[in-house]
Amino acid sequence: MTSIRDAVAMGRALWSFADLVRHPDHLDRVFEISDHLVHRRLEVLGKMRDHFARDPRGALAIHDKPRLAIDLDALSRLPPGTLGRTFADHMRANGLDPAAIPTLASSDDLEFVRAHLYETHDVWHVVTGFGTDVAGELGLQAFYAAQAPGGLPMMLLAMGFLNTALYAMSEREARLDAIARGWDMGRRAKPLFGVRWSDGWERPLDEVRRELGVAPGEVPRAS
Repeated sequence: MTSIRDAVAMGRALWSFADLVRHPDHLDRVFEISDHLVHRRLEVLGKMRDHFARDPRGALAIHDKPRLAIDLDALSRLPPGTLGRTFADHMRANGLDPAAIPTLASSDDLEFVRAHLYETHDVWHVVTGFGTDVAGELGLQAFYAAQAPGGLPMMLLAMGFLNTALYAMSEREARLDAIARGWDMGRRAKPLFGVRWSDGWERPLDEVRRELGVAPGEVPRAS
């Protein structure tokens, strides 16, 4: 019975993956893939928890399980160039409403890892400088892949390569540049998991980036 459920789950995940290859803007498919592969997800989340816990800030976050507090109206009143103001501008420019984003449970360590990555996704966009177009999303996924052992970013990057090869060869340079930049940036930067963004909304974004070792405009150097 378990093998049948696993086969059905894998089939649904592959269907969602195929749809993403054709329509990379169908971001709801990302969560479907994660949900369909629930058994595999728990194993991966365990590895991610152990990985993040090696960093003192990540370990503290896993212990305390802080949630992200967002008040776009208040953040919009912060001075230009601050983390909070830039985040608010990003959310509104992309038609994103924090209240419309589901709040995932975080009653245990594994749930918290998933919830924390889920609800801080757009903060990572702002800090890394990647946009929400396909190239930007792929660049951010490469950053995730460099920072954590989870398999979902690799799956989404594979989707991006297939979509580019089959439907968007004219965009290959921008997408590959973003992926290369994201991977290199993620390897050089300090871990972003566990950063308490709510405590730093009023800080200049450039200062936050310097502290975390994130350089959005930096081009990877040849080794």
